[in-house]
Amino acid sequence: MSHNLKTLKQEFLEYIEIEKGRSLHTVENYDRYLSRFLKFLKSDNPGAITPEIMREYRLWLNRQSSGQVNRGNETLKKRTQSYYLIALRAFLKYLAKRGVKSLSAEYIELPKVGERHLDLISSQELHRLLDAPKGSDLKSLRDRAILELLFSTGLRVSELCSLSRDLDIHSDEFSIRGKGEKVRVVFLSDEAKKAIKQYLDKRVDVEDALFVKVAHEDKNGDKEKGLTKRSIERIVKYYAIKAGISKKVTPHVIRHCFATDLLSNGADLRSVQMLLGHAHIATTQVYTHVTDSQLRNIHKQFHNKRK
Repeated sequence: MSHNLKTLKQEFLEYIEIEKGRSLHTVENYDRYLSRFLKFLKSDNPGAITPEIMREYRLWLNRQSSGQVNRGNETLKKRTQSYYLIALRAFLKYLAKRGVKSLSAEYIELPKVGERHLDLISSQELHRLLDAPKGSDLKSLRDRAILELLFSTGLRVSELCSLSRDLDIHSDEFSIRGKGEKVRVVFLSDEAKKAIKQYLDKRVDVEDALFVKVAHEDKNGDKEKGLTKRSIERIVKYYAIKAGISKKVTPHVIRHCFATDLLSNGADLRSVQMLLGHAHIATTQVYTHVTDSQLRNIHKQFHNKRK
């Protein structure tokens, strides 16, 4: 059995991909986080991971630049630091499972992070965004279908990119495979079905992907015709600017709007969790902080009743 950390790291990455069913995106992130730690450690011996090394690493990590453009000397956010430590803790648990002597995973405590801040746009801004694609050309029809589908389903951008054109738009629902290979059901609004039908009726190509590049976007003659995550992000950003929205708008912001719209109109948290595909309801609970109209009404009714 090899006790070489680089080899063990590679075996761990294969383990979480095959045995744990983690997505390739998650595996790539874990690889990046662990590689950074091993570079700091400067040793290939699992026994070199000690409480003292962890204290030094935590301090070093806390002082690292975020690397964000136009952020000056801003350091890594606590939440980002947590991602590094979560990956390392999972790796140490794997070492213990393999019988490799190293630091116990229980030694690693995650930094306390503040409540997650949601990037939201108002309902008026959302409606302007959805109405922004004008015209009957293929690109406008495609982009309108993308925006309507994102808001109707709350899909992640990667899930949207995975859709094929054999999607049954005559049905009100379809299944999607999301994070952790979990399958959930999402639902199509009448607006989304109409927008997708108009777009598909206009297409003359035989590509399998639901959303594909139009002629002038395919400048490099790429074999891959389906839109990428980056392409979808650029499309959303373009129409947000066109709609006069000054805030940063991404596909994930539309996913936030999907969740808050449901909760604001009376949907229960458990149902929204299932529609979003969240593994834990605690992830969904972040939305309750911006949708609790009952508390807002109580405040208006009882606060500051000066005579």
